[in-house]
Amino acid sequence: MKEFTLRVRAFTLLLLPLLALTAEARPKPKASAPAADTPVVLRGARLIDGAGGEPLADAVVVIRDGVIVAVGPAASTPVPDNARTVDYTGKTLIPGLISNHSHVGRVNGVKVEPGNYNRANIQRQLRQYEAYGVTTVMSLGMNRPLLQQLREQQHGERATGADLFGADQGIGVPQGAPPTDGMPAGEDQLYRPDTPDKARQAVREMASHKADLVKLWLDDFEGSLAVKMKPDIYEAVIDEAHKKGLRVAAHIHDLEDAKAVVRAGVDIVAHGVRDQLVDADFLQLMKERRVWYVPTVALDEATFIYADAPAWMGEPFFQNALQPALKAQFADAAWVSKTLASPKAESARKAVELNQNNLKTLYDVGARLGFGTDSGATPLRIPGVAEHRELLLMTGAGLTPLQALTVATRDAAALLGLEDRGVLAPGKRADLVVLDADPTSDISATQQLHAVWRRGKQVSGPITAFKP
Repeated sequence: MKEFTLRVRAFTLLLLPLLALTAEARPKPKASAPAADTPVVLRGARLIDGAGGEPLADAVVVIRDGVIVAVGPAASTPVPDNARTVDYTGKTLIPGLISNHSHVGRVNGVKVEPGNYNRANIQRQLRQYEAYGVTTVMSLGMNRPLLQQLREQQHGERATGADLFGADQGIGVPQGAPPTDGMPAGEDQLYRPDTPDKARQAVREMASHKADLVKLWLDDFEGSLAVKMKPDIYEAVIDEAHKKGLRVAAHIHDLEDAKAVVRAGVDIVAHGVRDQLVDADFLQLMKERRVWYVPTVALDEATFIYADAPAWMGEPFFQNALQPALKAQFADAAWVSKTLASPKAESARKAVELNQNNLKTLYDVGARLGFGTDSGATPLRIPGVAEHRELLLMTGAGLTPLQALTVATRDAAALLGLEDRGVLAPGKRADLVVLDADPTSDISATQQLHAVWRRGKQVSGPITAFKP
């Protein structure tokens, strides 16, 4: 018996290391992740709801399944017992910004070419929009068939980057707008009909692609092109689009062109008037017909501001949005000199001032204003940065910060017909931006991005950590 006991002990000593190794190799139990329907509570921040109301201090936002289910004061708003709480004391919450006029797949670095319209480049741009607090983007023309796939993909719950909507290809002018010099487009990116029948057929094709809007280019780019779109063409476009249940956005520059296309029934004036001050006739047309007006003041500012080299260009908020080729261009003394000496720079400065004056006039009479910048159309119209510049230019025109934010959120959602977003209220999507500072006294505080949430999940952190 003694011999047997000794043998058992020896065997046990040999077995123990093996048992230890087995235990080490065995998968360790993972900490249980919150269930998909576990509510989230954002607590302690100042809340700007996007609807124009006074900010709410020490707010609570309750989110379930990507949707806001409750908003109110922390002292009186019930929260679920099983909620995950995020403390945002000292922060400010605003709705995600919504761009009514941007472009994707046009630019990569400093090049504008049809080949840039590819999945990787567009997803990079959408991630940049999102990181800069722009959670919904309308790509207003010059898209390729890939748009249909990307739009569906970006509306999925697992998508990364801003939600994408699009105006399909759009309708331009033979030998006219948009110009091939500087804005080249592939054959599948633009229609250039020369008869009303061809214009109607183009609209029908875009409708079959499930376009969200129809875009047309009316003007002659400040006289640089030989022709404008003929009335019988844009009248056919607008009529056929309305028959198909689609609204039409028009690229304009001058007051008389804006009046003409509004009289023809256009739904959205996609740029601000910037050749002269708007008159009573135009104001009456815009109000009576309830036409939307998207100023895009930042478009002209981008023509000269980077050659001016303001101090804020050295800050991470700006630098982190730049691809290497664009960063090198801004540091090129020859490019700076050429840009400042160009007649376009002087005309753009005047255009900004006119655009701001007209924006304020339209706002004061109760016209419907949308939010956009034409970002992504050229290298200088930088996704994300342009939208924050637009907010600054809007307040520079005389709007209060709250008024500018309301245009960029609630009103921008209304222009797109999106009832599920744009304000922080029960029943709306939990698309929101967390700021380190309060923008109600200084709109530049929107650039102090702490985090971005989309569909109830945090999708990015401080902008200082973002890389294009």
